[in-house]
Amino acid sequence: MSAGREVRPADPRDRMHTERPDQDVMTNPRADRVKRVARLAGRSARLREGLFLAEGPQSSREALRLHLGELPARAWRHGSVVESVYVSESWDGHNDGLAALVDQVVSLRVPVRRASAEVLAAMSDAVSPQGIVTVCRVPQALRSADRHASSDRLRERVENVVPETARLVAVLCRVQDPGNAGTIIRAADAAGADAVLLTGGSVDVLNPKTVRSTAGSLFHLPVASGVDVELAAQVLGERGMQLLAADGYGEVRLDRAPQGLLEAPSAWLFGNEAQGLDEAERELATHRVAVPLYGAAESLNVGTAATVCLYGSAMAQHQGA
Repeated sequence: MSAGREVRPADPRDRMHTERPDQDVMTNPRADRVKRVARLAGRSARLREGLFLAEGPQSSREALRLHLGELPARAWRHGSVVESVYVSESWDGHNDGLAALVDQVVSLRVPVRRASAEVLAAMSDAVSPQGIVTVCRVPQALRSADRHASSDRLRERVENVVPETARLVAVLCRVQDPGNAGTIIRAADAAGADAVLLTGGSVDVLNPKTVRSTAGSLFHLPVASGVDVELAAQVLGERGMQLLAADGYGEVRLDRAPQGLLEAPSAWLFGNEAQGLDEAERELATHRVAVPLYGAAESLNVGTAATVCLYGSAMAQHQGA
């Protein structure tokens, strides 16, 4: 035991098994293990370690379910999602079956450690940690794209996450706010989308704020980052999808879309918060579609507009289903 490290013995009555039966509660927020986890809030550490944080019960629960094979893997690998779990020393896990999921991953030899509130606060990027921090492995589709990768490799990045039968895809073009990106991923999941693509210049989807704002949806559908938008448009077009640009000045109004437009397999392009889609991105689209504004607001933020557009397609596609 290193000098100065204060520990408290684990309560033998604990129902949760850990990586060693006599394991101590982690209480030193300056311990090397704690610092290693905390550094994953930064992009450079995520790139170096190939790991990221899923904080709080909601994100942790979905990561654990995916690890255990309770969710379709698609862009992930069952059994290779969760690297380790840290829970509050007072955590009882009675939250939507979370305790049972933790017990199951322990049985698969995933390390689970109890930690003091101070340790969890040091690990977490959240203002108010929620009693559990899960360290996850980065899937291939979310690893940084090589800037010098060939066009074939960049095409594969899209082909590997977009099913050939896809009917609804969200493409984030240089969306930089973590909350907006997370909101769009969550909305795409709720609308039954088949995939989400983020182009170069977009926020790192594994930023802790983005992961939290997806509310677990990051683990539900394939997401790829570092995508080249022109190559993505080619792949989507080859798979029979039209490209719809969300554009406040578009020639088509969402509430007056021609018959059959929203029912067709569609990939929606959503632009940067400040500039929207640039001209080259708009030129890729089959149609430019505007969300109508009935009140006095000048515009909608991209997260809200994306939710409306994705649901416009989803509802049209599911009519009569």
